[in-house]
Amino acid sequence: MTTAVAPITPAHTTAPPWPQGFISAGIAAGIKKDGSTDLALLTSDGRGSGELSAAAVFTRNLIVAAPIQLSRANLAASGGRVRALLINSGCANAATGDDGMLRAVQSTTALAERLGIDSRSVLVNSTGVIGVALPIDRIKGALDALIAAQQPGSCESFARAIMTTDTRPKWSSRSIHWMDGVTQRNCTVTGVVKGAGMIHPNMATMIAVIATDATLEPDELHGHLRSAVDCSFHRISVDGDTSTNDSVFALASNRAGTAPTAQLAEAFEQVGQELALMVVRDGEGSERGIEVRVTGARTQGDALQVARTVAMSLLVRTAVTGGDPNWGRILAAAGRAGIPFDPNRLRVGAGGIALFADGSPTHAEIGAVRAAFTADCVRIELDLAMGEARDLFWSCGLTKRYVEINADYTT
Repeated sequence: MTTAVAPITPAHTTAPPWPQGFISAGIAAGIKKDGSTDLALLTSDGRGSGELSAAAVFTRNLIVAAPIQLSRANLAASGGRVRALLINSGCANAATGDDGMLRAVQSTTALAERLGIDSRSVLVNSTGVIGVALPIDRIKGALDALIAAQQPGSCESFARAIMTTDTRPKWSSRSIHWMDGVTQRNCTVTGVVKGAGMIHPNMATMIAVIATDATLEPDELHGHLRSAVDCSFHRISVDGDTSTNDSVFALASNRAGTAPTAQLAEAFEQVGQELALMVVRDGEGSERGIEVRVTGARTQGDALQVARTVAMSLLVRTAVTGGDPNWGRILAAAGRAGIPFDPNRLRVGAGGIALFADGSPTHAEIGAVRAAFTADCVRIELDLAMGEARDLFWSCGLTKRYVEINADYTT
């Protein structure tokens, strides 16, 4: 019986280890033109049953890549009990028809044969260019080396192997400590993510993996994952586009025992939010982040709608890119969000500096306002003065570099 819970530890600043029970690898299979690592594998270390509890949330785009269709089917067939997760970068295997599904199945079957497991216990995803056939022969040819490269410890090789236009690998981790009677126990939640462009809610465009050694049934794991995603990956956008391969996988090795529910949920949410913010800050060509917090709304949905509209406004984002304190664009975006409020009661600020209140400018000191709009992350605050609900949304500035990257993506 749990008698005490210690605080969650701070985030790792360097690549953290996977929780106990996991091993991983990332190698170059020749999928990417530049020869960088492009094939990643995460499995159980094989001790005990070797079974992992699993859950996932996937894109809501109507164009769904073959590997996501296959992973959905395998999750259902296995009852959320899996053994491996295989991810390639450099090719999305999306919009590739029956041949794309065949190649996805071949990748899971080939891995399962080498590991001596049921192919339905393998989850898979791909990321990269849409409409290109998966180079299945290269993947199958690299599997022996991939399996041999697996080891416990750092998640770095896995995180690097799933990158596409990312400028850096992304990871986050939290540890929980608690007393179970007279015995001190601990568990870890570690996540990695790839994503820099085509980022928008439901899902944000990326692939993320969150692993824990806490003991969880698949439905319990799904509950923690869903809550974490709702307050993280569903609160970011870079460009308003969602992809065909978006997914967040959650895996539990069940090695550490039953952690306190509230603390575990908090760890999942913190890891999810940290990963989501890394994605936004690595938005293709991004130089400055944007955080929009809305308070005083009638409902949380109203608050989210206003926050999202302001954060996604091209005029607001270009002003932020240029460090231009043109706060009138914030008002204009809020006014077109479709949420009723009294402009004479609206309060708008940036970086804690009041800009607009009681229907008029506050005439804040211009130097301080410019500093707020040139901060590493521009924090915009709106108080609708209509109720008690609040929410927030994250985005980033929109730069010339974003256009350059996406104009040349396939060439």
